[in-house]
Amino acid sequence: MSTESGTPATGDAGHTDNAIVIDAPMAIVWEMTNDLESWPKLFSEYASVEVIERDGETVTFRLTMHPDENGTAWSWVSRRTPDPATRTVTAYRVETGPFEFMNIRWEYTEVPGGVRMRWIQDFHMKPQAPVDDAGMTGHLNRNTAIQMQLIKDKVEAAARAAG
Repeated sequence: MSTESGTPATGDAGHTDNAIVIDAPMAIVWEMTNDLESWPKLFSEYASVEVIERDGETVTFRLTMHPDENGTAWSWVSRRTPDPATRTVTAYRVETGPFEFMNIRWEYTEVPGGVRMRWIQDFHMKPQAPVDDAGMTGHLNRNTAIQMQLIKDKVEAAARAAG
């Protein structure tokens, strides 16, 4: 089995699976969360997004985070392909940084009460990374909950404003 980026998927990897229900129509959830240029307004952790290339639905882009407590502004390039027909998105890091690989799948499902947005992340840390897979799993699970709640609040507010 291979991952999106061609890296073998093994049992020796980190994995997260998080979801939240957003009380808004699918069209608004899909559009807002797939508008890369607006991510610095949607996520609290991103300072900027630079689109490098568009190839059909696939977008290659650079994300830059706000500086951390040490003043480091982490940045990386990812490639992301949304599939409006299946309401899924696959993405992976092109510039992997501390990761051997980092893949993410977004899934959107209509459910009672709105749209269930799910993020599944599979990754493996490089040996010299400041944290191991377990440490990154914990960090991602904590941070994902924060970011998903922010997104939920912003998308629901936009849906209410749209009437």
